[in-house]
Amino acid sequence: MATEKKTPVVIDDVEYTFEDMTQQQQMMINHIADLDRKISTTQFNLDQLNVGKGAFMNMLKESLKAE
Repeated sequence: MATEKKTPVVIDDVEYTFEDMTQQQQMMINHIADLDRKISTTQFNLDQLNVGKGAFMNMLKESLKAE
């Protein structure tokens, strides 16, 4: 007898089972997961941009000192 895979989903410290949710609830979970990935990627890109901006600012300051 094969066992069904159950996917736990924790919301506000309450555990639910993804497979027991309605199709609409599963869709919302998928949207939330996708948005979490996009937020993480955006934060990563923002960190890179801020470091790059800092590097260019430091290069500019050094070039102004040389004048």
